[in-house]
Amino acid sequence: MIDWKRTDTVFLDMDGTLLDLGFDNWFWRELVPRRYAQARGVSVADARTGITERYRRMEGELQWYCLDYWSAELELDLIALKQEVSAAITVMPHAEPFLRSLQDVPVRVVLLTNAHPVALSLKLGRTGIGRFFSAIVCSHDLGLPKESSGFWARLHDIEPYRPDRSALVDDSTAVLEAARAHGIDQTIAVRKPDQSQSPRIISHFPAIDDLRDITPF
Repeated sequence: MIDWKRTDTVFLDMDGTLLDLGFDNWFWRELVPRRYAQARGVSVADARTGITERYRRMEGELQWYCLDYWSAELELDLIALKQEVSAAITVMPHAEPFLRSLQDVPVRVVLLTNAHPVALSLKLGRTGIGRFFSAIVCSHDLGLPKESSGFWARLHDIEPYRPDRSALVDDSTAVLEAARAHGIDQTIAVRKPDQSQSPRIISHFPAIDDLRDITPF
């Protein structure tokens, strides 16, 4: 699925690709509404409905991923809350063997994430996967989310790569579409970013069930 012989750079997403997206889904959909309801004295159902609508309005924007933005918007200390429950962060099945295998391939391994810098630091600290990367790029540092076409031009300024000799693995089809439009030759989707949910049907990108499907050895 990835032709490693013609790949110089592999870009890897974090949440939903290397880490189980179940943590973030639970955090934003369950825990945040529950804590908001407690703070405001409203029902969890009402809190969830209102917060979900706020999420929807910011989808596709960098603020959608920003702990600072949502802490101010909801008047909750979400950085402290994420630290409080960080033990629930888990690595995807077969992610570490996959990352180890890339150390034996002549390829530059770059982590690309929309995660807020504090969340990124927390997750790398909990999982230890940071040691496997040649570089780590946070979209907050570039000012645009990965699903924005402008992100890929800005990325090239700091991380020169040949699109025709690059691969991207990501659970977001919007991100994959932006990368493909920018010329990234190999764009691979993840069918099951949340391990508690059923695999998704993905028709317009090659897709993997788990990282063993693209492990070089």
